[in-house]
Amino acid sequence: MALSNPQPGQLDLERVASELNSGAIHLLRSLASVDRLAGLTSARLSALSVIVFAGPLSLGALAAAEGVAGPTMTRIVDGLAAGGLAERRPDPADGRAVRVEPTAAGEELMRAAAGRRIAAIAQAIGSLPPADRRRLAAASGVLDRVAGGIRGSGSGS
Repeated sequence: MALSNPQPGQLDLERVASELNSGAIHLLRSLASVDRLAGLTSARLSALSVIVFAGPLSLGALAAAEGVAGPTMTRIVDGLAAGGLAERRPDPADGRAVRVEPTAAGEELMRAAAGRRIAAIAQAIGSLPPADRRRLAAASGVLDRVAGGIRGSGSGS
């Protein structure tokens, strides 16, 4: 339940949600220049991230994870495979299905890209006053719980 007009002493959840939304958008947009250093489209980098950090997936599961249609994911994976960053392998549990997994080059590229992102964020956090750094550190794990709550409620993708 959103509180558009909270009582004194109550948290204005809509304001907090709006500020969190704005901050998340600005953070992701600011990282776009860092992500471009990987040399991939954002769609390919995102799909590669899923298969590197979540493990091999079927095309359907990868499409669902990325929130795109199957044919779109097929094109994304085709591009990753053509670049030597991912490959299709038979699914050991279902001989008719394939799983998409990163190649060694794909894993190396993705880990380097993630490292650049983490370094950029760490540098920005390091420029904050100590009290802000402590507050951010204390709240960082909460973001995953918020995301999980959105996924669990069916309100997000």
